Amino acid sequence: MAHILSIDAGTTSVRAILFDAGGRIAGVSQREIRQGYPRPGWVEHDAGEIWRSTRRVASAVLRTAGLQAGDIAAVGLTNQRETTVVWDRRTGTPIAPAIVWQDRRTATDCDRLRAGGGATSIRKRTGLVVDAYFSATKVAWILDHTPGARDLARDGHLAFGTIDTWLVWNLTGGRAHLTDVSNASRTMLFHLGRGTWDPVLLDRFDVPASMLPRVAASSEVYGEVASIPALRGVPVAGIAGDQQAALFGQMCLRPGATKCTYGTGCFLLQNTGTRARPSRNRLLSTVAWRLGDGPLHYAQEGSVFIGGAAVQWLRDGLGLVRSSAEVDTLAASVPDSGGVFMVPAFTGLGAPHWDAYARGLMIGMTRDTTAAHVARATLEGIAFQVADLLEAMEADTGVAIPELRVDGGAARSAPLMQIQADLLGCPVVRPQVTETTALGAAYLAGLAVGFWGSPDDIASQWTIDRVFEPRMPRGQADELRGRWREALTRCRAWEKPSTGTTGRGRSKRR
Repeated sequence: MAHILSIDAGTTSVRAILFDAGGRIAGVSQREIRQGYPRPGWVEHDAGEIWRSTRRVASAVLRTAGLQAGDIAAVGLTNQRETTVVWDRRTGTPIAPAIVWQDRRTATDCDRLRAGGGATSIRKRTGLVVDAYFSATKVAWILDHTPGARDLARDGHLAFGTIDTWLVWNLTGGRAHLTDVSNASRTMLFHLGRGTWDPVLLDRFDVPASMLPRVAASSEVYGEVASIPALRGVPVAGIAGDQQAALFGQMCLRPGATKCTYGTGCFLLQNTGTRARPSRNRLLSTVAWRLGDGPLHYAQEGSVFIGGAAVQWLRDGLGLVRSSAEVDTLAASVPDSGGVFMVPAFTGLGAPHWDAYARGLMIGMTRDTTAAHVARATLEGIAFQVADLLEAMEADTGVAIPELRVDGGAARSAPLMQIQADLLGCPVVRPQVTETTALGAAYLAGLAVGFWGSPDDIASQWTIDRVFEPRMPRGQADELRGRWREALTRCRAWEKPSTGTTGRGRSKRR
């Protein structure tokens, strides 16, 4: 059994990646998945499509590599977090579309919760700010707006889960209803210190405990694959939310180690060890992982909702380019953005701003503005947001971060990484394997079945591809960030709150 199979169920695609014992990629299969936008600010997935795509890519990568179940030591799973699925236990069928982490339909519910004074208690319990980003208001919305759902839940027929839970349920043929600690900590229903579901929060959001998955470690054997013939009998042994998996895959195993993943969004995480560190600057405290029966490990996190998705918008929304690579070519063809600033707040602003009603903005255009300036401003808009996160994180710790490890699809963009290094004023380090989200899930699964002995055994597998050193004078970088902050103020609170999009709701707000 010379390989681990990692399933990476992201926001725009599902991938199956084979890793060998050296942490090298031995095969990849990928399928894009659709997102639905039924109303402004709403983002949905067909959970059935995610499962069908998972089954297909897992079978395809084995077929292409000429492998079978006996060649695979374990399956690891990593996933887009917070996205919420509710299904009928009896049929395995979702009762409504999955509500994606980017979805803002419950923003006014969160407004009411904050106005009622509940935000402080929730933050103390969960480490999270009250925001539509997280799962609690999403599952309550599904129960309130799907006919008969409350009755089904009361009778114990409904199951709730994030995408990891949904896929494990299907992989094991409905035998395992569970999640890991990292995903559980993103629901706003989980007590960060105790490491368990919180009955006070379940009551507050009116979510029946019978719907909840068992909370497991990030590295343990959960069951065996039963529903994919090519993998039948292979243990499912590792689960982590995509950002925690990337932190592990980047070998950020010591407190203070920091990485940023550039995917659909951008996610900056710093290992804080076995202690959750509260933030004074509106960042999040979250579970990083738990290995077997060991202690919980924590991280501090800042989240950008629109990162690489802004490049996708240039391609699919505007038709400005035919491929993401063309954006790099355009951006590199000009020395600067020509005074253009692009704030990609298409679904609001995440940390440290937390403005659900901000909307995208492009400002500073003149008759001299070209497609190249727009492309560069888009890359800069991604990098400015990450710089805001890092500034908040350094303010919390009082310690400058010596280097930033990067991964994700957009980390392959050399212009973006150079812009990032210039704005941060510190080295940006890209590893040879940028698929560190999938690699982290593979490591967690492999550790559970003895494929690797310990985290220290695999730490040496992390190797550098390129280091981007800052080139821009600090005065120029500071001036650009000042202009960026001006642009931010102009897009804030653009969309007016509307109770018409969320309905009355039944979540308890004490």
